[in-house]
Amino acid sequence: MSAKAEILARVRAAVTDLTAPLGARGETPWVDQAAASPAETIELFVENVIDYKAQVVRVGPDGVGGAIRDALTAYGASSVVVPSGLDPAWVSALGDGVRIVADEGLGSLDLDAIDSVITASAVSIATTGTIVLDHGPDQGRRALSLVPDVHVCVVHASQVVHDVPEAVFRLHPQEGMPRPLTWISGPSATSDIELDRVEGVHGPRTLHVILIEA
Repeated sequence: MSAKAEILARVRAAVTDLTAPLGARGETPWVDQAAASPAETIELFVENVIDYKAQVVRVGPDGVGGAIRDALTAYGASSVVVPSGLDPAWVSALGDGVRIVADEGLGSLDLDAIDSVITASAVSIATTGTIVLDHGPDQGRRALSLVPDVHVCVVHASQVVHDVPEAVFRLHPQEGMPRPLTWISGPSATSDIELDRVEGVHGPRTLHVILIEA
């Protein structure tokens, strides 16, 4: 069998049941349900986020504010923009060492003058190391996570799912909402034809993930 014939045979085999009526494959027809335990899923998420050259800090619920403060200090951030719905306890833990800017319709030039941003998140994907923002009140406008150079993103362990279909399923109940989704896989980066990596081209140069574990 030629390579072309083999490929076509695989395609035909993959689509043989596409005429099945909706729901005929069960309640979750898209799923290759992950065999991994929740702990294994978390470890896979952390491994893949780090592989994207992002930083991951694991803390308990009471350690979030301190972890955010330590991150901003480590990156030398003197200013930070915060969404209106961000947990007030996280903001108050920052103290006086950083200028806190509330997002009140800041323009792109205003945001560009701010060193960092703190957001929560909607869901995260272990197999791809991806964090999804749905830009609810604790995440703010899309521009907040794209313009400042440092993005500190808080992820709850309960928000981490194994694969993309599970993430889409979690987001599905919000279908039709006016907000966009932002899918983040590491710091903003690109490379030229010689594969020279350049970071910060179309988003934050630094992604710092704070993972909350019970």
